Amino acid sequence: MAETTLTHTSQLDRPPGWRGIAADWASDQRAFKNVSWGKAMMWIFLLSDTFIFGCFLLSYMTARISTRVPWPNPSEVFALRIGGSEIPLILIAIMTFVLISSSGTMAMAVNFGYRRDRRKTAILMLLTAALGATFVGMQAFEWTKLITEGVRPWGNPWGAAQFGSCFFMITGFHGTHVTIGVIFLIIVARKVWRGDFDVGRPGFFTSRRGRYENVEIMGLYWHFVDLVWVFIFAFFYLW
Repeated sequence: MAETTLTHTSQLDRPPGWRGIAADWASDQRAFKNVSWGKAMMWIFLLSDTFIFGCFLLSYMTARISTRVPWPNPSEVFALRIGGSEIPLILIAIMTFVLISSSGTMAMAVNFGYRRDRRKTAILMLLTAALGATFVGMQAFEWTKLITEGVRPWGNPWGAAQFGSCFFMITGFHGTHVTIGVIFLIIVARKVWRGDFDVGRPGFFTSRRGRYENVEIMGLYWHFVDLVWVFIFAFFYLW
């Protein structure tokens, strides 16, 4: 009788349904115990940024589907004249190659960072920053070319007026992310080169010794920026 009462009481103490699942997760420290605050906050930031970019792309697709005016052909709008002939999307293809390549150099930088190889880590991070800056430079050239040809947020000479606003909003927001990433890559690379993560020198990102995890956190941000560009490339330039 006592055993039955104890079992009945324990079942009553456990919250039913989704509250019970949440309570089980909250009591399990193994899920989050080994994750640093820096990495957890970066994941939360990237999740929020995913919603923002998702809203931008959904707005773009809604505008393109709902407009009755023909949408400009990306192969014509983003073509470059080389050697007397128009080559469609050549600049966009080079930009994509540069940014995807930077993701590879960033992954190697994280690998050498956890091996405590300061020289290779810093060089690879600076190389990643250089590729990111190259991407932003080519994007600035793309913006200049389209503005010169008459593209504005309120109209363009090729068709639907929404094209300009969608283009400047999506590519501008992404380009801002790349620019911020380049700045932080240079900052972290300088600290790695000076050995701040080895001696625990007080300062930005270096409050504790051995925090090479900051290189990985930068890698999470950079890989996210590269992944977002893949979706922009697919939906905006290839559709």
